[in-house]
Amino acid sequence: MAAEEPTVTLRRLVNGYQVTQAIHVAAVLGIADLLADGPRSGDDLAAAVDAHAPSLQRVLRALASVGVLHEEADGRFALTDVGACLRSDAADPVGGWAAYVGGHAHFAAWGNLLHAVRTGESAFRSVHGADVWDYRAGHPDEGAAFDRAMTDNTRRTNRRLLAAYDFSPFATVVDVGGGHGALLAALLDAHPEMRGVLFDLPHVVAGASVDEARCDVIAGSFFDGVPPGGDAYVLKAIVHDWEDGDALRILQACRDAAPRHARLLVVERDLGAANENPDAKFSDLNMMIGPGGRERTREEFAALFEGAGFALERAIPTGIGFSVFEGRPA
Repeated sequence: MAAEEPTVTLRRLVNGYQVTQAIHVAAVLGIADLLADGPRSGDDLAAAVDAHAPSLQRVLRALASVGVLHEEADGRFALTDVGACLRSDAADPVGGWAAYVGGHAHFAAWGNLLHAVRTGESAFRSVHGADVWDYRAGHPDEGAAFDRAMTDNTRRTNRRLLAAYDFSPFATVVDVGGGHGALLAALLDAHPEMRGVLFDLPHVVAGASVDEARCDVIAGSFFDGVPPGGDAYVLKAIVHDWEDGDALRILQACRDAAPRHARLLVVERDLGAANENPDAKFSDLNMMIGPGGRERTREEFAALFEGAGFALERAIPTGIGFSVFEGRPA
């Protein structure tokens, strides 16, 4: 097969936003769930979601052209293995993320990337007049979309995370910034003797779904301290939200709470070497545009750990873009 011409490659990359928005539409409308039992026509799907049939048809055939759907010989549409990841019950769900990142607030902030590059200012704040945390607190629908995206992201990584790292030595795991508890629920299910502590802001843990017989749900801010006495302190996709000063404060709060035998488990992307790992490199831009944080290299995590009173012992890849950066009290 002949190699794609550079001009074709670049144009395809430039037009990536179009694919994002088409998948976003399918995710918000719940198209994948409607196709779970088999192919359906565009007219049938449009009636089910109260959409304009000709317009939806055009979106569906575009998604079929990139492998998210498959257009059958009779004109009906079916899910591919890729598109099945948009289902709400998918083992490796992406639907929540697609619904969130294509939404107005997030997409508009990305549209202001040039401003951030020229000024160093937050793209999100320059568009919306507030940081991401205050904006979500003032826009409950946006907050709910973000929480669903984070829950889906955790469900997507849980299986690989639990296969890559042995959590069995820990009697009590404290999930710092653990959202609705998707990670803790998986840990408790895998380890029947384990207890959990879910710790996050009050409005977040209000939506928690955990076994409260085995999991304490505690509301608070990790800038004010975290629950003491855990055998492991897990922070998944938390540290990358913050620049080094605030990241140090979070890790220092964990150090203040952690017994000498405890382990710190930071689950984040490794930024990696030059010319590779695009998921991490673009996630780094996402952090710059949104909350104002960054992705980091192993060496940068080691420096953060040391500054907070931990020693980085190892970094364990999970096979799905994240690594477990394991530290012990120094």
